[in-house]
Amino acid sequence: MSASMTDFKYKKHCHEEYALGVTLRGVQQFNLDGSFQSSYQDGVILFNPEQVHDGRSQDKTGIDYVMVYINPRLFLEILEKKEMVRFPSPVVYNRRLEQSILTLVNAVFSDKDESLCSEILLAVAENFTQAEISTVLRKDNIIIKKAKEMIYFGLDNVLRLDDICSELGMSKFRFIRAFKANTGISPYQFFLNCKVERAKRLIEKQRDIYSAVTECGFVDLAHLNRHFKSVYGTTAFQYMSHLS
Repeated sequence: MSASMTDFKYKKHCHEEYALGVTLRGVQQFNLDGSFQSSYQDGVILFNPEQVHDGRSQDKTGIDYVMVYINPRLFLEILEKKEMVRFPSPVVYNRRLEQSILTLVNAVFSDKDESLCSEILLAVAENFTQAEISTVLRKDNIIIKKAKEMIYFGLDNVLRLDDICSELGMSKFRFIRAFKANTGISPYQFFLNCKVERAKRLIEKQRDIYSAVTECGFVDLAHLNRHFKSVYGTTAFQYMSHLS
């Protein structure tokens, strides 16, 4: 949710989900568990499931804020926890967490691929775990090799982590962690890199940049150029123009 409100009040209520929010402007205030809380600009608000609270702006200038609601079962799956966990503090000032939440909100509102949103959600959740990932996940070269093959041979379609994880017998978020631990990049970035590499080969072979856009599933030339430059330091169009 993204909201901009002036002179508002929420009555006492609660959510079934974990709620993570960022105050973008103004001061957001609420009563929670018998204490009065204030979230100033850049403050991160953290509500546990079924935690009763109200809400208001400090003054009539109002507030701007965003909020993400995460199903408890999904959140526990990401954290690899069986028992319900609770945020120890309702308001924190953590730049990394703030940026992770804002990145997730932007991805959701921009209708980014589900695979990318899952990776961003994992990045949000990892702000709450102190566990050493390397001690939990072992690098399994055979599994990661199979995953790479599945991603590579599915470049014509949207990356579907659920299908890959079902084949590998792993949860989606455990797979993302394992893949990053093994390769140093996320499955989605690997997917994009493969698409860009394929586009490069097609450009070299066919000298037709628009054919590469279509065959590799990019939205348009600008979409290809953006990702091509992130990998090769030059746009696809510039690369083709320098081919002999």
